Amino acid sequence: MENKVIWITGASSGIGEALTYQLNAKGAKVIISARREEALLSVKKNCKSPENVTVLPLDLTNFESLGNITEKAFSLFGKVDVLINNGGLSQRSLIIETNFDVYQQMINVNYLGTVKLTKHVLPYFIAQKSGHFVTVTSLMGKFSSPYRSGYCGAKHALHGFFDALRMEHEKDNIDVSIICPGFIQTNVAKNALTGNGTALQQEDNATENGMPVEKCAREIISAIRKKRFEAYIGGKEKFGIYLKRFFPKLLHKVILKSKVR
Repeated sequence: MENKVIWITGASSGIGEALTYQLNAKGAKVIISARREEALLSVKKNCKSPENVTVLPLDLTNFESLGNITEKAFSLFGKVDVLINNGGLSQRSLIIETNFDVYQQMINVNYLGTVKLTKHVLPYFIAQKSGHFVTVTSLMGKFSSPYRSGYCGAKHALHGFFDALRMEHEKDNIDVSIICPGFIQTNVAKNALTGNGTALQQEDNATENGMPVEKCAREIISAIRKKRFEAYIGGKEKFGIYLKRFFPKLLHKVILKSKVR
């Protein structure tokens, strides 16, 4: 990772923050983006080599701004080697209780914003004849769970888009890795939207007892180095991938029995 230029969205907390610290420590030049500039500045200050970290605020739902922001990102160090699409938002509410505008927000933040940013970055990667899209989805992008219908839908969509992108642009020396974390110790549950669009503001047991975020970041960096097509990160919840493929009815029963919320 030394001297690589890596752009991370959703870098103000959680997985994005942990990736920033570890990549910076490995000698990468890191561009960090999220909505909250103050939080990004704090992350930069806590880095081992803050002089190699540049703060570039963005809002993934402000689609019209992403072109100019991409141009600025590539001007900072003359290139970007890796874009880590990590920005996102979760949900905790039953379908019957969820307002339609919450679903719209899930799609705008988790899917369309990422697609729009990727579309702006793609011509630069083609021109420089190299680039690596790393998109952090979720195990919920491979199978679903109650209370996360909008989140699961948006994450499933990312898999469809980036699988196609990989096929279309392998000829341009562009790599695509899809990262699927399970339960990771972040604030994802606290920040999740409820049915009326307000934040849940409480943690869940699965997240509290999940993988430490630092270990998750190490596994993501390993997947980037190996240019993995997909990486499944977490504890026993990873086995849901294989149950979904071979025993979908069993997975259905296991998830309902677990009462994951």
